[in-house]
Amino acid sequence: MENFILAFIIMLIVVVIMAVGYIFQQKQIKGSCGGISDLGLEKVCDCDEPCDKRKELIKRMEEQQREEERIAITMVDE
Repeated sequence: MENFILAFIIMLIVVVIMAVGYIFQQKQIKGSCGGISDLGLEKVCDCDEPCDKRKELIKRMEEQQREEERIAITMVDE
């Protein structure tokens, strides 16, 4: 049990040190190969046209925005 507690405390200290280092450096977290930013990509999906899920999300957001604008116009008219 003592070994477990000691290992837990050591790991906790390591995680805290890594977190503090990340907070002060404010760099992007990168993998061993440098991450996606080294490949010249700004996002994971570098497609010219969004996928069907993304298109549906954009459509719903536009509809919601139009509905909010209608409500705002109605409230101004009253």
